[in-house]
Amino acid sequence: MSSSSSTSGLSHPRVRRGSRGAYRLVRTPPARVNPPRLDAAQRSVVDHGTGPLLVLAGPGTGKTTTLVESVAARIARGGDPERILVLTFSRKAAVELRDRMALRMGAARAPRATTFHSFCYALVRAHQDGDLFAEPLRLLSGPEQDVTVRELLAGQVDLERLGLAHVRWPDELRACLTTRGFADEVRAVLARSRELGLGPDALEAFARRIGRPDWRAASAFLAEYLDVLDLQGVLDYAELVHRAVLLAGRAEAAGRPAARYDAVYVDEYQDTDPAQVRLLRALAGEGRTLVAFGDPDQSIYAFRGADVGGILEFPHAFPRADGRPAPVAVLRTSRRSGAALLAATRLVTRRMPLPRLPAEKVRAHREPTPVRDGGRVEVYTYPTSGTELDNIADILRRAHLEDGVPWSDMAVLVRAGSRTLPAVRRALTSAGVPVDVDGDDLPLRHEPAVAPLLTALRAVATAAAEDPGRGAEDAEGPRGRRRRTPPGPPRTRTVPAPTTRTVPAPTTRTVPAPTTRTVPAPTTRRSRAGSTPRPPSPCSPPPSPAWTPPTCAASGGPCARRSEPRATRCRRPRTSCSHGRWPSRNG
Repeated sequence: MSSSSSTSGLSHPRVRRGSRGAYRLVRTPPARVNPPRLDAAQRSVVDHGTGPLLVLAGPGTGKTTTLVESVAARIARGGDPERILVLTFSRKAAVELRDRMALRMGAARAPRATTFHSFCYALVRAHQDGDLFAEPLRLLSGPEQDVTVRELLAGQVDLERLGLAHVRWPDELRACLTTRGFADEVRAVLARSRELGLGPDALEAFARRIGRPDWRAASAFLAEYLDVLDLQGVLDYAELVHRAVLLAGRAEAAGRPAARYDAVYVDEYQDTDPAQVRLLRALAGEGRTLVAFGDPDQSIYAFRGADVGGILEFPHAFPRADGRPAPVAVLRTSRRSGAALLAATRLVTRRMPLPRLPAEKVRAHREPTPVRDGGRVEVYTYPTSGTELDNIADILRRAHLEDGVPWSDMAVLVRAGSRTLPAVRRALTSAGVPVDVDGDDLPLRHEPAVAPLLTALRAVATAAAEDPGRGAEDAEGPRGRRRRTPPGPPRTRTVPAPTTRTVPAPTTRTVPAPTTRTVPAPTTRRSRAGSTPRPPSPCSPPPSPAWTPPTCAASGGPCARRSEPRATRCRRPRTSCSHGRWPSRNG
């Protein structure tokens, strides 16, 4: 219902009237996004119909834009968004893809974009046996997996001592079972074995064939490790992908994943490992539609199991329905780098052969056409890492102060983030350069808010491990004296009778030898276990008279329960003991 009114000849716009005090939220439709202008190479990828396709795309060639437009074109041709799967390798990249596809096609029509491990977890969770697992499977983090492996290796030492170990490590490796380096090596062997699809039996057979007793022991350890994971209801990342591959390849599985999707798109294909390639073969093999984007020159995650052979073998690993190798497309226009920078990278890539891809495709991939001139490449060498960091800070400051380059237009790339980033941050910050480290690159233990806390906890834990009696001394206050408490009724525990000790004459300085006297042991402080009594200094004041404990009214002596464990001592009110009542402190 709407109405219009006028006051003093002034008209007001029509307003929507509703119930008194009610508000209605109106969804603002997103602004329409015009399709980007594509070149001929991008248009050929977007117009791809069915079957496998490998797209070689260097940095700045419009790879992500081409992927989004390809998905949009497939949906515009009548494709079902629910039957299109987009896979990538990081959560950040998956979120970016989802946002761009939702902006391009609308949130209701955007297909699913997720990471490999997220897809595998959803698949394993959907087929989890409810009778065997009462709770959902949980993924082990890297530190948790490291702790599990180290605990199992440390347990091998005890089992061998008892004669119960079934994992027979070679004699030259037994001394290394409790070291962190050996645990890291064993963990890498377990991960690479599962990525290659090797179980304990297959790994043992392979070790026997090549004569590696250490790998035979690793195969037995792998079986024990997998049993422990099953008992705990957890999975590591390598085992997660391996089980997803087994589920995706089962023809009898309900709702087979290969039948759910008409097309699968993969971003950053050069970072795949063998297990992920087998997963894609189960999802989109046998000539089905699989469009993979990647750059073999950017394969830098070999330490995580990535194998550049996956992208090099793509045409033959995913043939077309008629058996021919999959076609290869190349994005040839570089919109990010200038001509000088592309010329420098071309000199480097010439030393990196790619023999298993078509030669003309590799040449076109490594010689993109720049859209602008410019760019500069300078190489500096330094004698030490400290000198290198100082000069990096100097270059950045000069660029900002002399050339007017904003801080936000500068970046520093490092090779090993966990080892190098803290030193780079300290050097740049001390030089007055503002630093903003990507949260994905900086481990939690190196965060400025976390590192001091971990240092403090490590210091306390180390002191407690080296000095078990430290906690008792800390409770006694400064200089080893017990804090005074307000006077009150005497405590229920009985103090044992004082003992005597002989104080030897000091020998470090020439002073008259003091007479030997018997000094009662202090009763207000317990000496540290295993420590030697320290003789008092000749200059110390005479000790105060020892307090004689009152006697029990019932037995006439100290309470006999004083020497028993604390849990069995008298729990009565402080005015009584186990045999009667304490006399007052004054008699």
